[in-house]
Amino acid sequence: MTAATTQIPGYIAGVWDIDTAHSDISFSVRHMMVSKVKGRFGAFTGEITTGETLESSSVSVTIDASSIDTNQEQRDAHIRSADFFETDAHPQWTFRSTAVRAGGEGLLVDGDLTIKGVTKPVTLDVEVGGFGPDAYGGTRAGFTATTTINRNDFGVDISMPLDGGGVVVGEKVQISLEIEAVLRNA
Repeated sequence: MTAATTQIPGYIAGVWDIDTAHSDISFSVRHMMVSKVKGRFGAFTGEITTGETLESSSVSVTIDASSIDTNQEQRDAHIRSADFFETDAHPQWTFRSTAVRAGGEGLLVDGDLTIKGVTKPVTLDVEVGGFGPDAYGGTRAGFTATTTINRNDFGVDISMPLDGGGVVVGEKVQISLEIEAVLRNA
């Protein structure tokens, strides 16, 4: 193990499946220039590999783009349309890591994010919550990750200007992940 992995209390190398019942992928975006609208995705899958060295670790996630939920069905239907996500043509988003490294106060996970058929590099700022036993005889790990993207970079470039200036939907989108994963048995 590297010095970075030994500084993570309880670090365990292995393959982990994201427990979607105890995880959340959400976002927020400026709305009407005065507040933020938040939403989440209800359906996703993923795998995390914690390597013997930090650099040999990896992450892979697939999101069902049509599972968006902003707590307002009419808005969700519009977001699924060709104006925004075009989920009929692009039903899945993916993230595949390209590098994992120590950085900031935790980890940085570089990877390729694909939204609406457009792939761009992004970096997730990751905080390791910990590793430990669960109530079912298994082992769990927890991670919090954040990043900010520009929706225009991914072809979500709808322009809805306001009469007094500004736009209905901001360009910057903050993405947050709360991930709990379960160690696979060998």
